[in-house]
Amino acid sequence: MCDYSLQAFKSRPAKVGDKLTVSDFGISYGTRGFAAPEDKFLAVCLLPGTELSFAKEVRRISFWGPWSVKIKHKTAIFRQVNKKQTAVHHDALEFPDGQIVLLTFLKKHQQATVLQLPTSAGVSHLLSVSTHTTDEVYCQAQ
Repeated sequence: MCDYSLQAFKSRPAKVGDKLTVSDFGISYGTRGFAAPEDKFLAVCLLPGTELSFAKEVRRISFWGPWSVKIKHKTAIFRQVNKKQTAVHHDALEFPDGQIVLLTFLKKHQQATVLQLPTSAGVSHLLSVSTHTTDEVYCQAQ
């Protein structure tokens, strides 16, 4: 699934083995997602429960200056959060320590490989974090 903010862009579903890149989509949209290796303007949509492996420890943007913050993990599971709230980002990654980071807060140009797709549509993997704001989800396990 792709976040609402990516609905205006070309997209395709993820496949096992895809080598994806964290990319910006749209100049004024301010949203990030995974781009396909064959076309940097093609958003790749993940199902909740999709497992990813990053080439290096994941980095997210810092809200306090130009620095980035290292997340000390190379693997993550794709989740969707804040599903009951409209007009907020829903696409997120959950790391092994329980930390959840919205995809739009990841640093650009990071490389990830799709390791495994969920066996179902991901219904059992959906997070229900609708009582949290986006910032609360972002900071949840820090």
